[in-house]
Amino acid sequence: MSFTVVPASYVYLLTDRRVLLQQRRNTGYMDGLWVAGAAGHIETQETAAACAIREAAEELGITIRVEDLQPLTVMQRTDGTDSAIDQRVDWFFAARSWHGTPTVMEPAKCAGIAWFDLDDLPTPIPSYEREVLNGIATGCLPMLTHHGFGPPA
Repeated sequence: MSFTVVPASYVYLLTDRRVLLQQRRNTGYMDGLWVAGAAGHIETQETAAACAIREAAEELGITIRVEDLQPLTVMQRTDGTDSAIDQRVDWFFAARSWHGTPTVMEPAKCAGIAWFDLDDLPTPIPSYEREVLNGIATGCLPMLTHHGFGPPA
């Protein structure tokens, strides 16, 4: 069976052992959860890195240069159903350098942003993002990750 893959990019702003997260609201999808500081779907003819940079500007009002993006992992994930919307590929990036002060630019969709220690993260966080954040914290994050699939065949 063929399906459509939904691609997205995520950006974690990092300083020492702290990460900037945003709390979603009024979107109808994962409202109330703490998620990456900036994230969104990759648009037609847009690279994953360009999406990360665009989303950081749109959601946080900051400028990130492509050379300041550190690729963390690419995650294929599913909820185990045959639904096309539940087949995703996510590019996760870190940025330790940017221009501007992170600010909530979309208050209708974001209840707030806050810095958290990687060893003391808030709840709730989507399980797939917690996997990435745990990998950042431990320094053990493979370049390719999977979430929601059964054990390897």
